[in-house]
Amino acid sequence: MTGANPAQRDGAKQILILASASPRRRDLLAQIGIVPDRIVPADLDESRLKDEVPEHHAKRLAVEKARAVAAAHPGSFVLGADTVVALGRRILPKAEDEATARRCLETLSGRRHRVIGGVCVIAPDGVQRTRLVTSIVAFNRLAEADIRGYLASGEWRGKAGGYAIQGRAAAYIRFVSGSYSNVVGLPLFETFNLLTGAGYRRPPAA
Repeated sequence: MTGANPAQRDGAKQILILASASPRRRDLLAQIGIVPDRIVPADLDESRLKDEVPEHHAKRLAVEKARAVAAAHPGSFVLGADTVVALGRRILPKAEDEATARRCLETLSGRRHRVIGGVCVIAPDGVQRTRLVTSIVAFNRLAEADIRGYLASGEWRGKAGGYAIQGRAAAYIRFVSGSYSNVVGLPLFETFNLLTGAGYRRPPAA
């Protein structure tokens, strides 16, 4: 069968690799019946390039993660993703310490911001497909007691923008426009369509 997807010839088992160690992305995929065969985080410098806009940053990192893993695992489907929290051209950091989380929460308080998800799927034949998804999130104005309470929860740790919408921060979010799963960490509708468009077929329900 000339030109067929390598993963579909001769009944070969399809292998899906998630190029991310994020437990949120694994959990989101599980919601739609997709369980990666392997988790292989890409070891990349995720620093922002000079004058790089948030949308380009999210898409570039998703592509670079997928390419780095695909190069070492030919014949597999590889899924790479990146999530950026942005105010205008400003990208908020992942909060690795309480001071950074506090700055993020104080910045987001009473304002709308964008959550930009970049997704890249590389098929076994090497064809690359990408999507960029933007959601709008609005925070209520946070009192000092709100910020202290959220910091005490520890949910902010390792989260872009210093919050997790699927946790306690939901009490402070008054508006979401667009993909909710994108704000959590992976836009499921777009990801599913990228995978199926690449020829991946999720296993049947047990």
